Amino acid sequence: MNLSVKIFIALVLSVIVGLLAGAPAVPFIKWWIAPIGTIFINLIKMMIVPVVFTSLIVGVTSLGDTKKLGRIGIKTIGLYLVTTAIAILIGFAVAGVIHPGLGLNMTATSEVNVKQAPSIMQVLVAMVPANPVASMAKSDILPTIVFALFIGVGIIQVGGSRAKTLIGFFDAAAEVCYKVIGMIMAISPIGVFCLLLPVVAENGPSVLLPLLAVIACMAVGCTIHAVGVYSTLARIWGGHSPIAFFKGMSEAMLIAFSTCSSSGTLPVNLKNTQEKLGVSREVASFVLPLGATVNMDGTAVYMGICSLFIANVFGIDLTVGQMGMIVLTGTLASIGTAGVPGAGLIMLAMVLESVGLPLEGLGLVAGIDRILDMFRTCLNITGDAAVACVINETEKKYAAHAQ
Repeated sequence: MNLSVKIFIALVLSVIVGLLAGAPAVPFIKWWIAPIGTIFINLIKMMIVPVVFTSLIVGVTSLGDTKKLGRIGIKTIGLYLVTTAIAILIGFAVAGVIHPGLGLNMTATSEVNVKQAPSIMQVLVAMVPANPVASMAKSDILPTIVFALFIGVGIIQVGGSRAKTLIGFFDAAAEVCYKVIGMIMAISPIGVFCLLLPVVAENGPSVLLPLLAVIACMAVGCTIHAVGVYSTLARIWGGHSPIAFFKGMSEAMLIAFSTCSSSGTLPVNLKNTQEKLGVSREVASFVLPLGATVNMDGTAVYMGICSLFIANVFGIDLTVGQMGMIVLTGTLASIGTAGVPGAGLIMLAMVLESVGLPLEGLGLVAGIDRILDMFRTCLNITGDAAVACVINETEKKYAAHAQ
């Protein structure tokens, strides 16, 4: 039985046991089982900064020259922004057909404390770390990425034997990180079970039923985007059939679905993309860490659906201009949103504010945000891998043409 099947069985068991146990078992589960899930999450988080830092440096130095780095960087960012914009449109389309919230006449009964979304200039300033060690200590991924890029470019510029020494060091460090990730993945079925059981036991079907239409929209929208957009990318430009692509990504997708963290799934995604999808190490080490921070396709689908849902609940008709603003704002906001659980609420708050929708509407989706987060995180990391496959194939063709 391979690891993907074990993880899936653990996920199903957590739902069954959680529903059977129900609220009476919550104190016991929270005291004895939930901490094991927290340990599993901490083990994954433990490897995020080392993997991002060492992998990016290896990726940059493997490219060999700054021109190649610029070429791959432009293609990667461009693809990420295009797929994000398409994801928001898919969210609108699905919500437009299902009409979540229409006729519910619900009102926000709870306040949601959401950190204010950063402005574009704040994002640019925050990208450059004044103290890179402090940024790593706080697991600030974007500044860590920028620092790693500068170190990688600096190593390329130095060249010679001294550069080879540093490249060998970071290459060995990255390999050690991958071995540690393998050890963590061996216990992932247990971690997934202990992580999801408290959520299901505490909320039960009550968290699903009232807002089932929103959850259905999210599931359908993410499926359409994954099958339509990612299958197309994988088949036409990525060199993989859809079946081969999704089979290769199954472990990472299940971990993302369980942990709700794009950054947390990054170590597993790097491993799967290289070993099962055949993406070169230099491409995967550059594209995937960048994608875990700036590529938020699942969150984009979520924004399109939740915007229409909140508008329906409050009886507001969105104009074409407002929808266009949501697409633009959401696409740009994805660059500054960290790949951590709950980050989607920050983006949604920014989008609602940009088109004048009531921010108290956040209270309507906050109760099921964890469930929605499962779908959007799974889509996020799948998009990272699809873009990595495309970049890998285009670089192969570029190299062949250059020769």
